[in-house]
Amino acid sequence: MRQGTIPPVVAARWALWTFVIVNLVIVEALFLTAGTGKNGVLTVAKFFGLHAAVLLLFQLLLVARLPWLDRRIGMDRLTVWHRWLGFTLLWTVLTHAVLVVLGYARLDGASATKTFGALAGVPASLLGMCAAAIVVAVAAVSARYVRRRLRYEIWHGLHLLLYVALGLSFVHQLLETTTFSYSATAKLYWWALWLFAFGALVTGRIVMPLWRNAYHRFRVTAVVPESNDVVSVHVTGRHLDRLPARAGQFCIWRFPGHSHWWSANPFSLSAAPDGRTLRLTAKAVGNASAGLRGLPIGTRAFVEGPYGAFTSLHRTRPGVLLIAGGVGITPVRALLEEEPAGDIVVLYRVRGENDAVLVEEVRDLVADRGGRLHLLTGRTGEGSSPFEPEGLRALVPDITERDVYVCGPPGMTSSVLGALRGLKVPHRQVHAERFGLA
Repeated sequence: MRQGTIPPVVAARWALWTFVIVNLVIVEALFLTAGTGKNGVLTVAKFFGLHAAVLLLFQLLLVARLPWLDRRIGMDRLTVWHRWLGFTLLWTVLTHAVLVVLGYARLDGASATKTFGALAGVPASLLGMCAAAIVVAVAAVSARYVRRRLRYEIWHGLHLLLYVALGLSFVHQLLETTTFSYSATAKLYWWALWLFAFGALVTGRIVMPLWRNAYHRFRVTAVVPESNDVVSVHVTGRHLDRLPARAGQFCIWRFPGHSHWWSANPFSLSAAPDGRTLRLTAKAVGNASAGLRGLPIGTRAFVEGPYGAFTSLHRTRPGVLLIAGGVGITPVRALLEEEPAGDIVVLYRVRGENDAVLVEEVRDLVADRGGRLHLLTGRTGEGSSPFEPEGLRALVPDITERDVYVCGPPGMTSSVLGALRGLKVPHRQVHAERFGLA
């Protein structure tokens, strides 16, 4: 509980945006002092090209899964920023490319078509064109309409092409731009920024996961059916007391000996880490999660994480309201283990009592802590929703005085967050995380 102090999420956002603004100011200064292009259009093209490079580097930082940022801001919010920054990058790259063609067409007194063909014959320009084409293609498959119709594995494979675009654009910039090579200071800054971004990405996405799995050697020790379509998997390993996991977080799980390497799923820890075992609980909604029921004991597990900001690190008030829908109860159940006896209310929304996964565990944990559990049954659209502002206020009259944690299906989560805004629950007291790989 952190009353009277700067919330961790606010401190992380200040740090991140300060970093962004400082680097944008440096880039602007370098642009203004490096001289103009061969004409006005090419000068503007250079301006957009430099900013495209900076946006690309910031994109890397947002998906590098740096623990300090992830635990304070959350992967879901960082992913949203990555998505919108990606579309900003798209238009910046396209603007840069169009202006380069128009600038050289004016310089040479040729048509845009002829100029485009001439530039494609120059290796440095061709590399930039290839990078731009990849950015456009990835942006196209990332549009919501297209993304929803692609399998994750296909989308993810296409998305990895951005790393190819990154390499092409890096070489393109080395060959073309003078802004970062006209002085020793400019060169030092440029290389430091690229090395920092690359280093963060390689460390967070490759080095750290490989090191943790080699060190902890995760293995499946038990597979426990919780219902007809829900299963819990218990995983152990060496020195799990040194794994920096907290209740409410999730990991990205792979079981290479049982399924394809690319079959990775984000599952929350359904029990607070105790230094000996980890437990995930999943509902069979796809081939990978459905196949967990058949995991042999002793299967090796490859675990990325833990990730997420859905933790008690962000508590601001003595009282807490935990709202879960369906299998979204898993991180809530884990959080309950960290809660001391006190003012705890849990709202658990399910279609029927038979669908209430882990309900007995939740009931026991709430009772041990002197809290209240409301099991809210019913289908969406049947009667009034308990998550309307009036319904929430009736169940929890002092809701504005509590921290509120929300985890459930997207529709339910959006409904609850809207109701909390209507009830004027302070934003810093609301904690929700929509995790996923895409």
